[in-house]
Amino acid sequence: MASRSNGTRLSISKTDTAPGAYPSTPEPESPVIVSSQFSLSQAVYKRRAEYTVQKRIKVKVGTWNVAALSGTEKDIKGWFVDGQGISEHLSGLKLDSQREFPDESKGIESLEDQEERRSKKKPTVPRNDPGAIPGGEDIGLYVLGLQEIVDISSVTEALRPYKDPHPARKWNQAIAEALPSGYHRIAEQQLIGLFLVIYASPEILPTISHVSTTSVGTGLSGYMGNKGAVTARIVLGETTRMVFVNCHLTAGVEKGALERRNWDASQILSRTKFDPVNEDGKINDEHQETIGEEDFAFWFGDLNYRLEGLPGEDVRRLLMLHTQGEYGQDRASKPKIAEELNNPKSAGVESADQSLQQSVQDENIPVKEVASEHAENPATSPPTLVNPRSWDPLSDPTSLQATLAPLLSHDQLYAQMREQKAFHDGWREGDIRFLPTYKYDVGSVGMFDSSEKKRGPSWCDRILFRSRRHKLEYEEQAKDKAESAKKDDEMKLHGVVEAASDEALLFEYDPETDGTDNERPESPTNPIIVPTKAGAEDRLHLNYYTSHQRVLSSDHKPLDAVFTIDYDAVDPEVKARVHQEVARELDKAENEGRPVVTVVVDSNRNIGSRTDQASEYDGVDFGDVKYDHVKTRSVTIANTGHVPATVGFVDRSVETGQSSGISPPWLSIRFDRNRDNKNLNPDASQRYTLEPGDASNVELTLHITDSDLVRRLNENLETLEDVLVLRIQNGRDYFLPLRGRWQQSAFGRSIDKLVRLPEGGVRKLQHQRPEGSSPSIDAVKWSAPRELYRLTDAIERLIERAVGERGMIAEKAEAPWELRSGWPFSGRSGETDQIKKLNYSIRECLDLDIPLEDSWTMEASSIHRIEAVAETLVDFLNSLEDGIVTEPLWMKLENSMIEREKAKKTLSREEEQACILEILSTAPAHSVSFTFLTFMLISVANEVAPVEGSDFPSSPSSITSTSNEQGKEMYARAWRRRVDAAYSSIFADVMIRLPRDSVGKARKASESRRKHVIEIFLPFT
Repeated sequence: MASRSNGTRLSISKTDTAPGAYPSTPEPESPVIVSSQFSLSQAVYKRRAEYTVQKRIKVKVGTWNVAALSGTEKDIKGWFVDGQGISEHLSGLKLDSQREFPDESKGIESLEDQEERRSKKKPTVPRNDPGAIPGGEDIGLYVLGLQEIVDISSVTEALRPYKDPHPARKWNQAIAEALPSGYHRIAEQQLIGLFLVIYASPEILPTISHVSTTSVGTGLSGYMGNKGAVTARIVLGETTRMVFVNCHLTAGVEKGALERRNWDASQILSRTKFDPVNEDGKINDEHQETIGEEDFAFWFGDLNYRLEGLPGEDVRRLLMLHTQGEYGQDRASKPKIAEELNNPKSAGVESADQSLQQSVQDENIPVKEVASEHAENPATSPPTLVNPRSWDPLSDPTSLQATLAPLLSHDQLYAQMREQKAFHDGWREGDIRFLPTYKYDVGSVGMFDSSEKKRGPSWCDRILFRSRRHKLEYEEQAKDKAESAKKDDEMKLHGVVEAASDEALLFEYDPETDGTDNERPESPTNPIIVPTKAGAEDRLHLNYYTSHQRVLSSDHKPLDAVFTIDYDAVDPEVKARVHQEVARELDKAENEGRPVVTVVVDSNRNIGSRTDQASEYDGVDFGDVKYDHVKTRSVTIANTGHVPATVGFVDRSVETGQSSGISPPWLSIRFDRNRDNKNLNPDASQRYTLEPGDASNVELTLHITDSDLVRRLNENLETLEDVLVLRIQNGRDYFLPLRGRWQQSAFGRSIDKLVRLPEGGVRKLQHQRPEGSSPSIDAVKWSAPRELYRLTDAIERLIERAVGERGMIAEKAEAPWELRSGWPFSGRSGETDQIKKLNYSIRECLDLDIPLEDSWTMEASSIHRIEAVAETLVDFLNSLEDGIVTEPLWMKLENSMIEREKAKKTLSREEEQACILEILSTAPAHSVSFTFLTFMLISVANEVAPVEGSDFPSSPSSITSTSNEQGKEMYARAWRRRVDAAYSSIFADVMIRLPRDSVGKARKASESRRKHVIEIFLPFT
């Protein structure tokens, strides 16, 4: 769950920085005022060029899977802060020969000495290492992502309902001690074994705001935290949004694991939500930001993508030919590696090398082209930025780089990018010139997994990045491609010959060169220019991307990247001066006779609603919104100027697909006075004039009853958010934001979705269910919806009790079932407000999966209870997305009936029932639901219209009563037929869905057959 943003400036306190801290005590409720402050902010924002200055920052992003091993924290200073542990020959970096060593009399510690002295109590990085990449105070932001800080293979850890703070404290202490003095932690997030922490330098710290952190679990059942991501969003200099994603995706080499990794990534993208950002000149509409709305994004961690199509044993042996050369003779890992390579039980070294080289030759790709393909052809692989300090070792066919090049062509991540299955929408990666980061023997520089499993080496650990420009370019290319495909399809509709003849007018297509003319990555020496969301032009440059091969404390090698970012930052002093100037100008303008109003939102909240407490939302907050439950808020519009003000709401700005007008369809607006133009066209804009000092109360009423809207809200396809526009004639517009938090409802869903709900009702899944398929969540749990069972069972019991109680009363007035043949499913017996309250309580019981008896009030009569439950049942059936009998099922039923009509074949009641049930049995949940309802109708009819053994209602005018027993039975049967016919008519409409395109005579015939399907199960129709 996203943490609350800290406002426009970062607050340095324990409660703000500690993850999971309790929220501060809320301030007393006070009216929310929407005033001229918005116009002031907008005016200041228009002059932002005057108070923004160019700044430069270096950002270091590091990732490391520490495998829950103790002592790994000892190495954090060496590799992450000081840039130590890089092997020149195994990392692809050309190190500066003029580096200053801590001890000038010695060189860097040898691999052999380093491995021999390894200890969990001391750092494992080589001694006397001067560091190879920027660190220390040169870095403005340190961003570290760790995986497996606890043992996630432990079921106890994976299912722990709370996070263990001790590992995070240990790492925070190690990082704080490693960083230079003055660096401060600005963000931290933990999800079981995932840990993300960000530190800022003293110079950068004051410019950071709107910090928001969140986590997404994608592990067990699709949402547990043994896999997933921890994410942070910050705003730099009030202008530049930056997002950091530390992830741990599904492990494994099988195909299912690859697909699950892609699913994990898609879930992280769709379910990550950040707190909204209050931008100058824009009203905060509480829109939760997602990944993709930032200016710069960095995605790193143990992505777990492997090498595909190559024997893992051959790969590890081939790479150890290179790592072997880093050791001196007869020292440490040298003999162990040599023993592996000389083992006659495995494939030969030469054959391993030849097989990999042959895989490249078979594709007619020179070795050099394979390695450079990722940087030169965005259509087949992710574009990259090249390290300016690297050189081209591919000219040497025996070099490590020449060996890595063909391996990279088998990298799963690049393959998924090419196939547009994951990370294809603008993500980039620097050139990989270092050894695979996984899997090594702990304590070894170059000994790949020598355990019994001998896992194949892979680049599991990665650092990807994306700018706003990259994402926009991808979206533009995707749009062009879709438009071209659409135009091509339209041409083919006119004939293949025409399409072929005109094809040259559109484009020339050559599959061999497809994608090669796409935009290429920028020159390695030039930064990428990035247009930001705030309208500035920032620049991004990747300086370094490498692994730290000589860190020995884990089976993964740590990985980091250094970026340089040029960005526009706000100068607070200059902005304050501009703010004062603008305020004076606005005050002068407002004092020159312009109408001025103040809009005050009533802070009234429903007592007992947790989410209806006082909030910082600058608008109308309806709190929790439920199906068919009216919510009302008041807004006061006061004329605080010196001249009359004519006000009125006008058409608001809407997006494609939204309903136009002054308000959304779920909201009604009512002023407490007559409008000025009351005699004009009722559709004309309504205006109201307020004299100076006068005020008008406006009542805003939210009411959700539309089934289609309920379905969209349930599926999170729509939100209860909008902005009303209040226009002041000859003045400025006021924008009044609206919001409500939709509470999941059982109404508006399909039968197939309802039978998958867990115990506890639909509210139990509020904001928790991930997108996509997950067996434990999507498994069928009930034979029919529990809501349907509760309603039908309650109706039967309540009616049986009401009829029994009436039989014990000597003198009694006519009962409702003696007056209305469709009772209790049509009409009410008065006291509509009482029944509405009962309806609301019943719906709450259904959504919370609690007994309906909990909704009864002492003052509610048995008749009102029956009518409320029956009315809720009809409403529930009518709201179902697919109905009890779906359109496809109805088509089968109707075709069967039409065939019998044509053949003039008559079936007995039992035979026709069997035929209907056989067709319905193809959809078990629908069949059981149908049976529930028909059994209930028979049971209710037997109680309210018994054929024998009971008193009967006074005869209606169309039925002649008689005093003899035969006459009573005839009357009883006639009344029962009326009841069954009324029930059939009511439930045929709400249970069976007809095709929407059915009209005219065909529809009337279908409606008659639909009613007959219900009648056949009621014995007296």
